[in-house]
Amino acid sequence: MFQIAIDGHSSCGKSTLARALARELGYIYIDSGAMYRAVTLFFLENRVDLYDQQQIMDNLHKLEVSFVLAEAGNRTLLNGRDVEDRIREMDVAAKVSPVATIPEVRRKMVKRQRELAQNQGVVMDGRDIGSVVFPKAALKIFLTATVDRRVERRQRQLLEQGHVIDYEDILHNLYERDYIDSTRSDSPLMKAPDAIVIDNSNLSPEEQLAICALLARHRLFHV
Repeated sequence: MFQIAIDGHSSCGKSTLARALARELGYIYIDSGAMYRAVTLFFLENRVDLYDQQQIMDNLHKLEVSFVLAEAGNRTLLNGRDVEDRIREMDVAAKVSPVATIPEVRRKMVKRQRELAQNQGVVMDGRDIGSVVFPKAALKIFLTATVDRRVERRQRQLLEQGHVIDYEDILHNLYERDYIDSTRSDSPLMKAPDAIVIDNSNLSPEEQLAICALLARHRLFHV
């Protein structure tokens, strides 16, 4: 089936683009970042030591991440509980990159991501979608933007959720997440060799969507 992989740095608007592109093409959208955030939330709530492999293994089988389509879009479920808003908060954001470096977590999530994408067109965003999850995806996009624009977007997103966070705190979080994700030994953040780089610093969501929809339709009819 036709798979579209969207990777990139933190707060580049990967999920916004992937969600809109899936809707435009009539595909399903899978937010891989939300899956790792849900695992992080489970570990936080159950006080799992991220440096204790046995604790991690003992708890991984207790969690299940899924999605349900609501009027406003996908909602992330953790063991059947809607955690979509909770996983976007800063305490989860501060721990998601370390959790995502754990090989056992990545294996479980990649397996689940591939299961969700079976037998249907899919758009998925994350850090290693084009390089690991769907290495044969028909279209791979790597998003980037200036740091200032990324912090601005993240700050606006948090404000809309009722959280007032200092610019420097967000900047530190973005740098830390990108560093951890780029240097981890298991499936690091990287641009796949055949990915198309799009710097969306000065693009509106509508302009970005138009570009990517054109690329997708070109690939769809030329694969």
